Amino acid sequence: MWHLLEPLHAVLYYSPEAFDEAAALGYDVSERWPSYFAWRAAALGPAGAERVASAFYSFSPATVARYVPAAWDVAAPADVLAARLRAVDRTYRTLLGDDVLASPELAEAAALARRAAEAAPLAGRALAAAHAELPWPEAPHLVLWQAATVLREQRGDGHLVALAAAGLDPVESLASFAAVGAAAEATFASRGWSAAEWAAARERLAARGLVHPDGAADAEAGTATDAGRALRADVERRTDELAAAPWAALGSEATDRLAELLGGPWLTVVGSGLLPSENTLGIGKV
Repeated sequence: MWHLLEPLHAVLYYSPEAFDEAAALGYDVSERWPSYFAWRAAALGPAGAERVASAFYSFSPATVARYVPAAWDVAAPADVLAARLRAVDRTYRTLLGDDVLASPELAEAAALARRAAEAAPLAGRALAAAHAELPWPEAPHLVLWQAATVLREQRGDGHLVALAAAGLDPVESLASFAAVGAAAEATFASRGWSAAEWAAARERLAARGLVHPDGAADAEAGTATDAGRALRADVERRTDELAAAPWAALGSEATDRLAELLGGPWLTVVGSGLLPSENTLGIGKV
């Protein structure tokens, strides 16, 4: 379900309509990060850099501090949230078309996704709880997007629990993920860690026997060992377990129906070319 819902959420961070709305608020859209941090963190209110870095986890605190709290000097969180819904509305209308948005199938998908989102446990899930507190929009396609957002942030919050339980700090979580082939190391550069910080993380992982060290015989430096692959597999298993409650509450039949209904929109969004072919979430590889 995450694989189906994540693109429907994440297209916000790449669509021309979203950049247009961000520019109207006053954000620099020559790069995607000013609007990304504003769109994703606005539900937390005027949060500072430490709170956002904690919630986002994998970003370098220095990178977060470049954009937060400066984002709230450009536009108040409430204005960002209103513009975010306008951006989603315009993006979905462009990609899916008015006929799909007005269809009974889309309305059914939205209702099912909302049921799942409203069943998601929120204790210890800061980003999910912040989004769950937002009022539900009326239009079904906006309900679908908001439900996808609550569910992906609830899963993501649980993923951070799994990473912490595995003893992986923010930069180690990325280096260990790259080591199992989730994405090329260059893909993770967007998170802002310096070469020295990345190398130090790999050294810590090597000391734990999780990646092959520099100079290792018959193994590329930084690639995962069997122990490293096992640890990452355990992180993914724990993440799935912590994200299972909404789908257990919805039930297998309704979940299967939602998956069926999401197929068309998912294909359209993925086929739009807006989303990067390789990503830091490991979609398509884990």
